[in-house]
Amino acid sequence: MLFVPGNDHRKIEKAFGLATSAVMLDLEDGVAASEKEAARAFTCKSALAAPEGGPLVGVRINGLRSGLTDTDLDALAGALSRISLITIPMVDGPDDVHHVAARLDALERDAGVAAGSVALLAMTETARGILAAREIAAASPRIRTLLIGPADLGKDIGTELTAEGFEHLHARSAVVLAAVAAGKERPIDGPYLQMDDDEGCAVSSAWARRLGFQGKVIIHPRQLPIAAAAFAPSERELAWAREVDRAFREAEAAGVSSIKLADGTFVDYPVAARARDILRADDR
Repeated sequence: MLFVPGNDHRKIEKAFGLATSAVMLDLEDGVAASEKEAARAFTCKSALAAPEGGPLVGVRINGLRSGLTDTDLDALAGALSRISLITIPMVDGPDDVHHVAARLDALERDAGVAAGSVALLAMTETARGILAAREIAAASPRIRTLLIGPADLGKDIGTELTAEGFEHLHARSAVVLAAVAAGKERPIDGPYLQMDDDEGCAVSSAWARRLGFQGKVIIHPRQLPIAAAAFAPSERELAWAREVDRAFREAEAAGVSSIKLADGTFVDYPVAARARDILRADDR
């Protein structure tokens, strides 16, 4: 998921031509206070002009404590037919989600857009937000998943950010567990902020995948292939998954539900399901 300032025409045009899952047009931290109004108009125009069949179109609005949330949402009303995702930053509890979801209910109805068309990503980036992650994830059917914000979380709890992210290990795992327990997609890891450090980006992305995140926010196109490689199944994983799937299908056909591979790997239904998830990920 590539974040792009909502008032930067050059970056937005380039972003929609990249092989990213979603382009998140940013009205929050990526835009100076003096440019907020202009950015709303340009973001709406950019969403409507986004190419069909390209990356999903998303918008990060300003958080509830800013006093700008409703103004942002009202400005986007004319482009809701093209916006798939809205990211709510600085979510401290379910009330933030309830507010935005209710506002979207009315805006979609007035715009003649199918109810529930716009999904929500909730950013848990404070101590309160992390501790309320389960309630946030379950707050609305609109919530697609959670997104962790390392910079604001680090500021809130006084930690120095590293590529490995061990300083936020508990918080990151809590967000993964909360999203999955609420029946949502696995969450999205926040950005690696050192844009010129490719090795650090690779390390950060690899740890995010190990912890159960489904993907990562990127803030510069050079990070895209690095993150994509980290989340793609490796050749070793694919070979393992194909062997597990083949062997387990044969075992099932013979009425057996647990086997041991030649390398000693024990395989039962959960392991076979994991292998098939890897193969489906490779297909995608």
